[in-house]
Amino acid sequence: MKYYSIILSLLLMMACTDNTRKLPYYNTPDFTPKWEMTNDKNFHQIRPFKLKNQDNKVFTEKDIDGKICIADFFFTSCPGICPKMTNSMGDLQKEFINDDDILLLSHSVTPEKDNVSVLRKYAKEKKVNSKRWKLLTGEKNEIYDLGRKYYFVEEDEGVKKGNDVFLHTENFILIDKDRHIRGIYNGLDPNSMQNLINDIKVLKVE
Repeated sequence: MKYYSIILSLLLMMACTDNTRKLPYYNTPDFTPKWEMTNDKNFHQIRPFKLKNQDNKVFTEKDIDGKICIADFFFTSCPGICPKMTNSMGDLQKEFINDDDILLLSHSVTPEKDNVSVLRKYAKEKKVNSKRWKLLTGEKNEIYDLGRKYYFVEEDEGVKKGNDVFLHTENFILIDKDRHIRGIYNGLDPNSMQNLINDIKVLKVE
């Protein structure tokens, strides 16, 4: 039994240090994995956008080009899942605080209430490092369009919803340096978040 435990530990260590693992690409709302990147110029990626961060600075797709990003959608007055999601983002911030390849993006789904000053106050309360973690606000149509049509954050398999239908989800989306979707994770589940951390590390050596 002792030797079995040693062998199992060695196998787990080898698995954790295996740099050959690759992440799939996703280009549909049902998150069917694509294991090879096609040369199709129309392959799904996060489109250009224009928002503002908690420091009242314009934030666009140019700010995430060349970065690995983790995106979620929240609102500061949320009494339910959002505080737990914020805690999960805080754990990611701690894990990658010194890694300039990583950006965390939290989009407000109530931008009419979450203006820059509200986001700045929230950032201070939650110890958000503005270099690593961006709290984003802007036009509601812009945020909802990004969330549903480009991040596929609600996993609705193509079901169309208008902007009058509230966008609320615990999903975190992993984006590579070319703005392609590479993973979806439950921001309330510690095991899923650990998978996200592992996948970020895989993506960094891709």
